[in-house]
Amino acid sequence: MLSLSIVLPAHNEEATVATVVEQVSTVAQELGIDYEIILVNDGSTDRTGEIARELALRIPNLRLIEHFPSRHYGGVLKAGFAEATKDLIAFFPTDQQFVFGEITRLLDKIGGADIVSGYRANRQDDWIRRLNGWGWNLVVWMLFGYLCRDIDCGFKLFRREILDRVKLVTDWAPIDTELLAGAKVRGYCIAEVEVTHLPRPAGKATGADFRVIAMAFRDLPRFRLRLNRELRKEKEQ
Repeated sequence: MLSLSIVLPAHNEEATVATVVEQVSTVAQELGIDYEIILVNDGSTDRTGEIARELALRIPNLRLIEHFPSRHYGGVLKAGFAEATKDLIAFFPTDQQFVFGEITRLLDKIGGADIVSGYRANRQDDWIRRLNGWGWNLVVWMLFGYLCRDIDCGFKLFRREILDRVKLVTDWAPIDTELLAGAKVRGYCIAEVEVTHLPRPAGKATGADFRVIAMAFRDLPRFRLRLNRELRKEKEQ
């Protein structure tokens, strides 16, 4: 039977977290699969934590993890992945910019792949975030080759067994690159599928924050060097 862990990162998403969790729960139940929902409240300073604790009391198969202070995006995903017990892991943001019902598109592709990465065909972000995304994809492609067309799309699905071979280290934005590049060089197959992207209804995105960008570009070359060392060591074994 298909089994799926769904990791939901949440940082200051009080306006949207309940709607997203309820949507995810409804879709997962309709799929008729073995599933769990792992909601990670990452040091939120608004009512996200309060809402999350209430959700944990009434949403089936929901587990709540809370961090104080924030461990940032990479730290959130690592914590969620560490708690995942199912064969497949999906991660999905709680900002209400994606439609979880489209998980069926990713599940349809996973039979012939190890990772399925969504891509935002009509990205509904302001021009600054789109420009940052273009520049980031370009730098990643220069360092690691082509991985997928929308590296940091927050809607992905992958086989949990990949985590036995791919070590995720960063607490920042390059977590997607670590997963994709680490998997690709070890022979795992990456597929892509178009997903709907909606305007952010509330809250504030952190991806354009200067500190986040600085840490991301700091970690990326470090990861390139670490990946080279890991591959040399694996070949020697």
